This record gives sequence, structure tokens and C-alpha cells, in this order.
Amino acid sequence: MSNNRRFVIYLPIAFALVLIAGFFLGAAVVRVSSVDSGILKGIQARNYNPVDYVMDYIRREYVDSVNVSDLQQSAIEGILSSLDPHSQYITAEEFNEVNDPLLGNFDGIGVQFRMESDTVYIINTIPGGPSEKAGILGGDRIVTVNGETIAGVKMSNNDVMKRLKGTRGTKVNVGVLRRGVAGLIDFELTRDVIPTYSIDASFITEPGVGYIKLSKFSATTSQELGKALSDLIYEGMESLILDLRGNSGGYLQTAITVSDEFLTEGKLIVYTQGLNRPKQTANATATGLFEKGNLIILIDEGSASSSEIVAGAVQDNDRGVIIGRRSFGKGLVQEQLALPDGSALRLTVARYYTPTGRSIQKPYENGHSDEYKNELYERMVHGEMEEADSVKFADSLRYTTPGGRVVYGGGGIMPDVFVPVERDERYSYYNEILGRGLVYQYAFQYTDRYRKDLKKYNSVAEYDQNFVVDQAMIADFVKFANEKGVAPDREGLNFIRTDLQNFLKSLIARNIFDEQAFYTIFLRTDKTYLRAIQELKDPQTLNVVKK
Repeated sequence: MSNNRRFVIYLPIAFALVLIAGFFLGAAVVRVSSVDSGILKGIQARNYNPVDYVMDYIRREYVDSVNVSDLQQSAIEGILSSLDPHSQYITAEEFNEVNDPLLGNFDGIGVQFRMESDTVYIINTIPGGPSEKAGILGGDRIVTVNGETIAGVKMSNNDVMKRLKGTRGTKVNVGVLRRGVAGLIDFELTRDVIPTYSIDASFITEPGVGYIKLSKFSATTSQELGKALSDLIYEGMESLILDLRGNSGGYLQTAITVSDEFLTEGKLIVYTQGLNRPKQTANATATGLFEKGNLIILIDEGSASSSEIVAGAVQDNDRGVIIGRRSFGKGLVQEQLALPDGSALRLTVARYYTPTGRSIQKPYENGHSDEYKNELYERMVHGEMEEADSVKFADSLRYTTPGGRVVYGGGGIMPDVFVPVERDERYSYYNEILGRGLVYQYAFQYTDRYRKDLKKYNSVAEYDQNFVVDQAMIADFVKFANEKGVAPDREGLNFIRTDLQNFLKSLIARNIFDEQAFYTIFLRTDKTYLRAIQELKDPQTLNVVKK
């Protein structure tokens, strides 16, 4: 048999062997590849982070250049947005802005200012601060900061503060324009520690009745409140009106110490609990300064978090009466984690519960949804601001205090005495001028124009007794409002004339004195405060608040 014939005979056998070998070899390769892949996946699984993986992929392959820092921030914010409405990422640039208000002080030049027509107007200087020591006056306008013009450039309040604030001991140069003085006055200021206060006003409003306006729950609130209570008790306070309207909260521990001032030893103030946080309770101690006097707390839709803890503790322990409108409804507790780059993460770690066991957190199904953000608007649309009966609570959220009062959870603190937002067609003029901020603008411009004359009043009492918002001033305001787009309304003006006169007078008092001067005058026409005074004269109310 020739070699060619043998090749032909064995060729099919050779092909078969090659196919068989190829099959096994292929199977072996696949098998080895599967084993290697499994090992590789196991290693990767331990170190795999999908966010980092995607970020790296975008950085390497995306069609255009990207800002990785912005992408990382967006990723974090996207994650938090699916959790709850109050978990928050704070950038390094925002950190001081967000945290300073709760620390009780900051480093700066010591001025209260207002942006008016793209210009920084000094309302007042902080007593003892760098600006006062240097000779800056209320009514001055800051035109330049370190050579940079900040007037007339539509700069935000935050942008202004970033330029004026700074580490204590550092210097900043400001150019100031003063009425009656030609050219700019240059000041070199050395930044220092500037105290911030959480109590806006504390005084005896009428015999035996003390009033405290608390604006936030900061690191210094407990100390401030202790002093305010001691002073008012010394002055003969028997009843206290604690105003928490518009107070959006602050530190949980501060809310506990504030509540402790009013509750007897052993009373439950609040408890917190979360999936990864065991139940923690806070009870009152024996150190409270005002445990037995008549107590009324004022709240509204702007009262949140720590304000609701205090109101809930007082209400659930039958210690006092809550007056106003339903509070915001924030019953979540955040912890702040500082991150290496100077940013921070505020993460909700627990819920808090009032002494009867109710959670006052309003529903949130979609994290940072528009529905949650617009809930206060919906209250107004549904008539809740005007009628207490418009507020609907589920029976499953019904609780009873030891004294027999029915309270509800699931969406803020419902007051014992409801004070509606007035709804009358004759209020439309007042609502419009308030909504546009025209009363504030006019009061500021009036103060600026007549500051020299107003300075003749050496005290709030002297100002209050002698300064009158007369008919000529009201006519001037109506002209000012008309120029700003609000047409005169004689019927509406006559209906709210007393309120407008008192409000203007209180705003001017704030501009030349301080916050306490404002409240000293403003409360005279404040319907919620006046209702509190009325309730203090009712024996039935007194039977509750004295418990």
C-alpha cells in the first residue's frame, strides 16, 4: 500500500481524533476558565464597590472631561434622597454655614446686615465686637471687602458672609459709605469670636407674666434659658409664655435640657429608637427652674424637631397648654459624621417618641419628594390653617395623656388651643404687602433716612412712648407700596391699619435697638400671644397648666 493510500485511509481517523481532542481540550479550557473566573469574582466581590467602579469607568471612558468631585457629590446626594427627607450631605464649603448657627458663636466682624437693592446695609453692630470697636455704625453700607466691590453686584447673603467671616485674629479691610460723608471710609478689622444667641427676647409683658422667644436650640441655649428664667422669676414671674413659633429645632440634648426646666423629677421627656440604635430614654431631673408656674407654649407650622420635643413633653405630661397651629412634623434624629475632606454626612439613625409613645414624624414615602416639601402648602389649600376641624388624624394614632387629654401622632404636635390664620377678603392688601416684603423694606428705608433723629431715643421705653406711626407716615407707605406694584386699597388699609402701624413701629424699633425691642411692641397686636394671655385668665386652663 502506498504512502498516499495509507494517508487517505487514516485521514478520517485523524480528523476524528483531532475533533475528540479539541472537544476535551476545549472543555478543559472552559473548565479552567470557569474556575479562574470564580476565584477572580470572589476576590473582586470582597473589594467591589459599584459606585467606585462606575466612577472609575466614567473617568476612563466618558466622551468629555468630568469633574469627579461633582459626580461623587451627586452620587451621595442621590443615595440619601432615597432614604428620608432629613438625611443630608454637607459639602466642605457649606459646613460652617450649616453648623455655625448651632454652636453659639462664630468668627467674624460682628455686624447684623441686610441686603437692600444689592447693597449691604448694616442694621446694628454686635456690642463689644470688632466693628463696634472700630467705629462702624448702624446705617453704614459696606461697598468693598479687601478691595473687592460687593455693592451693586447681586451678591447673596452667603457670599457676603463668606467674605466677612474668617478665622479669629485674621484681618479684613472694608470700605464703608456713610450718609453725609463724602467718599468711602476705610476700616481694618480684626476678626474675633462673635456670640450668637438663641433667645431673641425675654421680659415681663404684664404683671406676673413672662415671655421668652426662643429661636433655635443651640449649644448655648440651656445656659441662656437658665439665666432668662432666673431673671424673670426674680422680677415676679408666675406664668410663662414660651414662644417656639418658627423655631426649626437644633440639638436633641438641648431640647431635653430645656424640657427639664419645666418638668418635675422622673417625668419622661422623650425616648429615641432605631434599627441600629437601642431605645434610649431621657427623664427630668430635680434641677428645673420653673416646674410649678403656669406654662403656655406657642407653636406653628414652622416649629419643628427640638421644638416639637419640648411641646410634646409638656403636653403629654399635662404640664402646660399648647397654643397655635399644628407643628411641622419632624420626628427623626440625625447624627453627623465628619468626612476627611471637610464635608459631613447627617444620617437619620433613630426616631424620637413623646412620653405617651407617639411619633410625630409626618409621612414620607418617597424620600426627598416634592410631596413632602409641599406638605405645608397642602395644609393651606385644604383649609387647615383656618379651621382646626380640617386636620384629620387616624384613630390608630390616638393617645391619651395621664390627665385625659387626647393627643395624636403621625404628623406634628396639634395644639390644645387652635389659633387660625385670619381669612378675610379685607386682609388681601395686608397679605400682599407682607408677602412682597414691603413693610420690612419701608421700615428699613425709613430708619436709614431718619436714623439721626431716631437716635435721640435713649431707650426702648422712651421710643415706645414718643414715636408715633401717624397718618402721614401711613400715606407715605401706601405711596411706596404703590410704586412697588401694590395698588392702594382704602377698605383693606382701614381694616388692618392698627396692625400695620404697630408692625412698622416694631420693625423700626428693631432697626435702632434689638430683637427684644421688636417683640416688646409687636406682641400688642399678635393674636396668638393675646390668646395665650386670655387663656391664662381662664380657670379651666389654669387647672391644666398648674399640674
